[in-house]
Amino acid sequence: MKKKKVPIRMCIGCMENKPKKELIRVVKNKENEISIDFTGKKPGRGAYICNNPECLKKAQKAKRLEKAFELPIDNTIFEELQKQMEGLNEGS
Repeated sequence: MKKKKVPIRMCIGCMENKPKKELIRVVKNKENEISIDFTGKKPGRGAYICNNPECLKKAQKAKRLEKAFELPIDNTIFEELQKQMEGLNEGS
């Protein structure tokens, strides 16, 4: 039986390669709207971040989301990511 290939993506915070399922996807669509993609299937340019508040702080400090999407990122996106990470970490 053939082994299924696991997609690997790089976290924009810690810059480590991890399986796509372990990361949170942030998407920029054609209208330049930024949103968090919980399904991993929204159309648009995606950037991935670990479920770790430290990675989020690093990405925010280095402006890595702004660089990935080539436009300024509203603080509400970072706040929403923070809430998502807190919720996921409490469930673990």
